[in-house]
Amino acid sequence: MTAAKSDPELEGFLSLLAARRAPRTVEAYRRDLRSLAGWLERPVGSVTTEELERYLAELRAAGLTGSTIARRLAAIRSFFRHLVMLRARLDNPAAEIDLPRRTRRLPRTLSAGEAERLVEAARGTKPRDLRDRALVELLYGAGLRVSEAVGLDRGGVDLDARLVRCTGKGGKERIVPVGRHAVDALRRYLGRGRPYLDAEVPM
Repeated sequence: MTAAKSDPELEGFLSLLAARRAPRTVEAYRRDLRSLAGWLERPVGSVTTEELERYLAELRAAGLTGSTIARRLAAIRSFFRHLVMLRARLDNPAAEIDLPRRTRRLPRTLSAGEAERLVEAARGTKPRDLRDRALVELLYGAGLRVSEAVGLDRGGVDLDARLVRCTGKGGKERIVPVGRHAVDALRRYLGRGRPYLDAEVPM
């Protein structure tokens, strides 16, 4: 860490950063850049592209997440943009290094028991209860997204054929088969719930 503490280029960059960024951001940049300085055992401004690639590879091997590595690389790039702007260095050794791809987490799905409890919770005979039950059955039984279910048009529902036509992501239309329980819930809602909700006058 001695190299980082006695590095006037690094401290000058952090001082300028403090005038424009939140203290927490400045401290994160300080940690990330001093980490590189400690690895180099010399001032950060002398690093080469090849050394940066080895440094990032070691971070990956140590198990750091893609987002953490991307944050460190962003701090390094910012520091070298500063040096290039001051003409303290002619090139940015981090400019051509690709950011690691962030791993996208798959959405958590409901277990069979959780889904069953959700369906059973939508009980009742009032118009809104019938609407909620039909909505839950569509989400669970037909695999519709929430935006698709709430955006359904009456003309896009064919109860006899057990099909619904919905608009998905990007405005793409798709036709989805619907299970018997969802069809029954839709029939109850359309026959005994929807007319009353349509007749309600907003307060």
